[in-house]
Amino acid sequence: MRHGNYVHNEDTPINWRIIRHLIPYLLESRNRVTVAMLCLLLAKGSILLIPFLLKYLVDSLEGGDLQAMAPAFLLGLVIAYGAARFANVFFAELRDTIFGKVTERAMRRIGLQVFRHVHALDLEFHLNRRTGGLARDIERGTTGISFLMRFFVFNIAPTLFEITMVVGILLFNYGISFALITLVAVIAYGLFSLRATEWRTQFVREMNEADSATNTRAVDSLLNFETVKYFTNEEFEARRYDRELARWELARRRNRLSLFGLNGGQALIIALSQTCMIGLAAWQVKAGDISLGDFILINQFMIQLFLPLGFLGFVFREIKGSMANIEKMFELMALQPAVVDDPQARPLKLERGAISFEGIGFGYGPDRVILDDVSFSVGAGQKVAVVGPSGSGKSTLVKLLFRFYDPDQGRICIDGQDIRHLSQASLRQAIGIVPQDTVLFNDTIFENVRYGNPEASDQEVQEAIRLAHLDDFIRALPKGGDTLVGERGLKLSGGEKQRVSIARTILKRPPILVFDEATSSLDSKSEQAILQALREISRDHTSLAIAHRLSTIVDADNIVVLEGGRVVESGTHEELLGRDGRYAALWRAQQKQADKQEVAGISVS
Repeated sequence: MRHGNYVHNEDTPINWRIIRHLIPYLLESRNRVTVAMLCLLLAKGSILLIPFLLKYLVDSLEGGDLQAMAPAFLLGLVIAYGAARFANVFFAELRDTIFGKVTERAMRRIGLQVFRHVHALDLEFHLNRRTGGLARDIERGTTGISFLMRFFVFNIAPTLFEITMVVGILLFNYGISFALITLVAVIAYGLFSLRATEWRTQFVREMNEADSATNTRAVDSLLNFETVKYFTNEEFEARRYDRELARWELARRRNRLSLFGLNGGQALIIALSQTCMIGLAAWQVKAGDISLGDFILINQFMIQLFLPLGFLGFVFREIKGSMANIEKMFELMALQPAVVDDPQARPLKLERGAISFEGIGFGYGPDRVILDDVSFSVGAGQKVAVVGPSGSGKSTLVKLLFRFYDPDQGRICIDGQDIRHLSQASLRQAIGIVPQDTVLFNDTIFENVRYGNPEASDQEVQEAIRLAHLDDFIRALPKGGDTLVGERGLKLSGGEKQRVSIARTILKRPPILVFDEATSSLDSKSEQAILQALREISRDHTSLAIAHRLSTIVDADNIVVLEGGRVVESGTHEELLGRDGRYAALWRAQQKQADKQEVAGISVS
């Protein structure tokens, strides 16, 4: 079954496989990770030392004769305290700087992996995808991966280590009461955070989905800017966009309220535990069981403990949010294209370039059959045209030849090699196409032509432009070939875009050429010039032409007439006219229409 757009279930549990996917990136930079971990230990050691320095400083000041105290000892404690504070910040910053390259490299690698995977997915996925939402999901996913790598390594494990050390110090030095209060507070905080964060993850997902939908709506409307203007639907588009914004606003509000509940509960647990600890410490100071320095030490440990613990709650919430963000990206990565290379796929060995369609049957589902037992061949160096009414399956043949889809029945062979057993890259490298709808990149004309062969020299690009009869148009532009074509080439006319497409194919110089309504956007004079150029470049090349204007394919070696997904006629132009069948009827209808247009043109002039 062919897949459409990928879906997301709000109740999907956390995909812990995400962590497993990050391990190779950590191992790849193990030296940096090791140095960063050493900095982490030094930072944690420094912060655990601070309460002891404060204790000794307070006890020294509280008891004994201050006059008799060695100034060097007091100065040493003060300097040690300052050094510990500085060391904590310095080594933490050094750790982040060293580890930063690891996360940035991982983001780059994973982003590239997702980009390649999306390009590897089949045509049906791309026909159903929503560009704006997809881009937002990928962006949030890669950012979330950086967050996971940084905080799993440097926040969760170190905070748990710090909690263990503090509980151990309190237990060893001050008895079970302080250690027990700390342990109960940590467990209560952790359980509450876990349950509350699980509950509010649904609101994070709702907010992300509303954000993606809003972005999709905006991108879709802006890409179709001209259509919006043609139908004066600016206000209609604004209303649709506002509906998505309203969903986003509601989702954000629910997310914020759930965050308030989580933060409030965490703050209550911290306040109660700190109150108990300080009260117990104050009672024991009054009873003379511990010194004022011990009171300061316990208080400092509580502050130091709950700062990272409070941050751990934030980190846990963010990790849940990040995983919710990453889930869609991993769902995307889990999608498998319907068309894949055979495990033993071999490169195309092109000898003569002969193509054969053998008993092709294909449909976009059982209720939408497009082609039914279509068979014909294109001899090496021949030009074969496929004609027929709209919906007869002409362009579908091109998609099958490029292996955007595989036929349901039959096979397509090039020089006797079933294309299903060939690598897609080698197959498509051997075929050049001039499509009916040319989409250009938002770059210069020159670079859009060079896209046909990114390694081509400037001279080769100029030659392709000349052969496509694009040079006069370019010379008339103020910036020449450096003129930007705009989003999807909107600054160029249909004919100009089609000439760029023809120049691209000329630059590629493939042995097999496909023309899918290659001159549909050209006027008669330009069409003849382009046809002559196409005849020049297709000489000694195998070419398949999908045509609506029959006048463009009268010189074809063979013309295949499709109707209702079946071959109803085939032969040369003269042979088909002589049979007075379907092709002859189409020819007469087009000639009559051309005569009417010519008469209308004379009348106007």
